[in-house]
Amino acid sequence: MVEDVSTQLIKNKPRRAGSWWRVLLTGLLFYFIGLVIMVLTGNPNLFPTVVMLGSFMVPATYVAFFYDRRHLSKLSLPTTALSFFYGGVLGVFAASLLEPLFISNLDFGSAFVVGLIEEFAKILGILVIARRWRHDSMMDGVILGAAAGMGFAALESTGYAFTAFLASGGSLSVTVGVTLLRGLLAPLGHGIWTAILAAVLFRESKGTHFRIDRQVIGAYLTVVILHGLWDGLPILIGNLVSSGVDVFIGQSLVAIIGLFILWRRWREARRLQETEARATVEPVVLTDATIPIMTLELPIAGLEYDNQMGLSGLDRERSNVVA
Repeated sequence: MVEDVSTQLIKNKPRRAGSWWRVLLTGLLFYFIGLVIMVLTGNPNLFPTVVMLGSFMVPATYVAFFYDRRHLSKLSLPTTALSFFYGGVLGVFAASLLEPLFISNLDFGSAFVVGLIEEFAKILGILVIARRWRHDSMMDGVILGAAAGMGFAALESTGYAFTAFLASGGSLSVTVGVTLLRGLLAPLGHGIWTAILAAVLFRESKGTHFRIDRQVIGAYLTVVILHGLWDGLPILIGNLVSSGVDVFIGQSLVAIIGLFILWRRWREARRLQETEARATVEPVVLTDATIPIMTLELPIAGLEYDNQMGLSGLDRERSNVVA
């Protein structure tokens, strides 16, 4: 019997649980419940909870979406969560330390400096958690990169919401607007860029050591350019159109390009998974040569059965007597 390789691949393929939409609906439910309770009671202690729910809702959904589509990857959920945590915390800390040293005000040129710093900062979390295990699976890089990028986006959005709250004199509507807007934009920015870079990094690395080659450097410069255009393109377009429209046009163009590149990386990662799986699965063909000769010992002395020769011992002697 020969078991088809495609059959084995289907067996190993994880079932799509559709957890991403449950994460989204649950987050939306708790966010609006918290918002209503805070408005009705006027309790300021709920403000941090509501802001964090709004800032983490879409990033967590984005990560769940990619984790559901990990295909043949054996990446665990705790490891993905660690990437979300380390990518966010280390990324925000590193960016907060480096950006004041190199950037005094944001313009078109300095927007690319922001990209250089933040894209480097976000990948630090992945380097920390994956430094000792094999990281040659491109799909693992896509998922961990998306998690690290969205962890950074969630914490950054929380900071922007708090800043908007202070700048507006405690306006709840302004804070909610900033939180929801940044939540909607998060998957089109940080989650895409870090996933692209981590995917190429894992594809080019072998064994337990990361490998920085021209492909990885090229991917890093690509996401830096995308990041710089995300912040800087609206500044250029703002000279031609009204405020608000410039942001929509500029960031929409960058988002389309980033989504296309990420889609290609994800397709490549899935193809590499299936190629590697087929290479490791060897069909087993049963022939006469592979069937071992079995001897069945019976309790009657001198009587045994050979699966190829038939009865032997006493049975043969009885056959001779009859003959």
